[in-house]
Amino acid sequence: MKNYKRGLAAAFGCAILWGLLPLYWKTLEAIDSRVIIFYRIVMVALVCALISIKLRGFKQIKAPLKNIKSAAIMVLAGFIITLNWSLYIWAVNAGFVIETSVGYYIEPLIVCLFGIVIFHEKFTSYRKIAFSFALIGVLISVFSLNKIPFIALGLALTFATYAAIKKKVTYDAITGLFYETVFLAFPALAVIIYLEFNGIGALAVATPAQYILLLSCGLATAVPLGLFAYAAQNLPLITLGVTEYLSPTIALLLGIFVFKEPFNFIQFMTFVLIWIGRLIKEFAIFRTVFTDLFARHELRLISHWHTVCDPRCDNLFI
Repeated sequence: MKNYKRGLAAAFGCAILWGLLPLYWKTLEAIDSRVIIFYRIVMVALVCALISIKLRGFKQIKAPLKNIKSAAIMVLAGFIITLNWSLYIWAVNAGFVIETSVGYYIEPLIVCLFGIVIFHEKFTSYRKIAFSFALIGVLISVFSLNKIPFIALGLALTFATYAAIKKKVTYDAITGLFYETVFLAFPALAVIIYLEFNGIGALAVATPAQYILLLSCGLATAVPLGLFAYAAQNLPLITLGVTEYLSPTIALLLGIFVFKEPFNFIQFMTFVLIWIGRLIKEFAIFRTVFTDLFARHELRLISHWHTVCDPRCDNLFI
């Protein structure tokens, strides 16, 4: 029970921090999004290296290098997640916070689709219905606004691709994130040095407070990820899935009420349909988990009944 409570606290903490990230990136609006990305790559690698050394030791960190295939997979995952970060940070600072929340609402449904296509998972009726609702929501957005929601789809597709790639490796979240960024960190550091020496980097436009915040972007990435990893280890899948609604909902509310982005009835209907799809997906998971638990309990009852009723076991009650 103690681990469950801690896991739940970690899940909510992670979701809230992820949901509030647009506020963090907005404070760095004066800095070019590309410069922020270079700094983020370097600082995430540095923070994850320090945490991994502290928790697991230097020998444990070197372990993934013994498997060239795993190392190559993590480099590919790092490239994909960097695309996701780049698109997200640019979108937030360009005034598309609401569309980013759409992307992270539909991302789990894209993950389900990848599971079916790539990993040959069963395409259940619940998954079909859930995906259909999300697809209708996206199509309404496309035909009503006469544009494809590239930001939302880009975020969903890149993160779903990242999740699919991550299924191929089994390292912990922090060590994995270190290897996903460390190979890009040295080129990114070289770019940062070039930009700063030529007066076109972050130091040229940022206030001292903004620069300190920029240097904290490694912690802003690693801390929520660490909380999520802890929550995933200590919570049922259904509970973890429900908490994932919180971060895009916070981002949506920030986009509407804090950043005053336009939000019309068509966008509202898009969200409603996507929400319905997500709820159906979570219900399917809940139903599977509940059925499995009930079956195990029923099996234990049958086993106990056989033990009590079997004449060969009479001596147990003497």
